Amino acid sequence: MSEEEKNEKIVIIATHGPEDPERATLPFVMGNAALALDVEATVVLQGTAVLLAVIDCYRHVFAGGLPPLKELVDTFIELGGRILVCGPCIKERQITEEMLVNMAEVSAAGKVVMATIEADAVLNY
Repeated sequence: MSEEEKNEKIVIIATHGPEDPERATLPFVMGNAALALDVEATVVLQGTAVLLAVIDCYRHVFAGGLPPLKELVDTFIELGGRILVCGPCIKERQITEEMLVNMAEVSAAGKVVMATIEADAVLNY
């Protein structure tokens, strides 16, 4: 693949969960914007942000002036976005893979490091 044909990639690292609805929602706003621009987008959930991948949690996160998180996550997945969830973070919170949204991928630090190295840009919320 030539440099001209290379797909642009962005990694968005989220570290805030439902305790901060605005910061929890913004990574998926940005991820959907990237996908709409044909940029490959990966959202990495770490710390309390892993709660956002829990099906019964993300449905109840609303930030003023922004679309509901459920709508954003569902759209992100439908458009082909990738969600990486910190394995040690979910283990600490006794969250199992079965409790996570469809397409959430449990990962360790190495996978996150590789995704950021391969990305053209990295954002952190």
